[in-house]
Amino acid sequence: MVKDWPLVPIGSFRKVERGTRLVRSQLSLKGKYPVYQNSLEPLGYYDEANCPANSLYIIAAGSAAEMGFSAVPFWAADDCYFFRKSQNFDQRYLYYALMKRQDYLKLHSRRTSIPRLSRDVIDKLEIFLPIIEEQKAIAGTIATFDTHITNLDKLIEKKKAIRDGALEDLVSGRTRLPGFDYKWEYSQIGRILKILHGKNQHEVESPSGHYPIMGTGGVIGKATEYLCDWECVLIGRKGTIDQPYYMNTPFWTIDTLYYSRPAENQCVKFQYYLFCTINWYDYTESSGRPSLTRKAIEGIVIRLPRYEEQKAIADVLTAMDDEIKALEDERYKMIQIREAAMDDLLTGRVRLMM
Repeated sequence: MVKDWPLVPIGSFRKVERGTRLVRSQLSLKGKYPVYQNSLEPLGYYDEANCPANSLYIIAAGSAAEMGFSAVPFWAADDCYFFRKSQNFDQRYLYYALMKRQDYLKLHSRRTSIPRLSRDVIDKLEIFLPIIEEQKAIAGTIATFDTHITNLDKLIEKKKAIRDGALEDLVSGRTRLPGFDYKWEYSQIGRILKILHGKNQHEVESPSGHYPIMGTGGVIGKATEYLCDWECVLIGRKGTIDQPYYMNTPFWTIDTLYYSRPAENQCVKFQYYLFCTINWYDYTESSGRPSLTRKAIEGIVIRLPRYEEQKAIADVLTAMDDEIKALEDERYKMIQIREAAMDDLLTGRVRLMM
């Protein structure tokens, strides 16, 4: 503990306040100020606000203990807590301090049909409280990481939208790459690959296994043996049927996930992108749990370019995916750096030059 930083309960310097009951007739989608009630997403908008810009709010019920920081004025409804401005503390510093104790707040929320966080739990929560100038400096430093992460979020979403548009245009043939101008042929999926059934994993499953076990939701374990050691595309047989996977390393797959054997002179990565464009629920043969049969998959009619164009399309889309993955890795790294900075700055282990 830093000698000149007291560890104090929040209620000793500022009481949390409950928001004001909603007037549903005033709620709209075109109001001036966002309304927060039981979620970090605005419930709607009012033409007036009861909290100023740059204020912290905490969800009391529903998404209990979730918290946000609003740069614009807003309306805190009755399932939302907030703090009024004070000379004793900086709102953004308190936001970060509470974020570091969010697990504690969630743990102490009342576990009823709707989780609920009481004001008493927040009031008793202890945080380090440096002088206001140092609070602001700490909050400003952490906020620079948040700004960078937000900018990365926006860039990733933009890149994904561009990639999704390119995926639809290139795989359908609406947009052609330079050097290709012939007509695509009609074919069926069964002519470019053979659908194969996965197998039960119990006899090969082991924490010390070297090969991933694939399920409809992704990797679910490790196996001591592999079922497939060739490049292929996978698609769900039951349950999640709209999430294809591409594999180019040995793996095992369970019996609810199909894998495939590609035909000769076919680009497997193109097959994966083709699978990403298919609305698989149009081919389900069950009114209950979604399911696909091998016959239904192999019978789907497609338009198909030659191998050279398949590979060119796959290369373009792969480059886009690689760029998005690099941005997502950068975002993850920045989040880790921000968390470490919060651990150091909010406890006083690292002090800023004042």
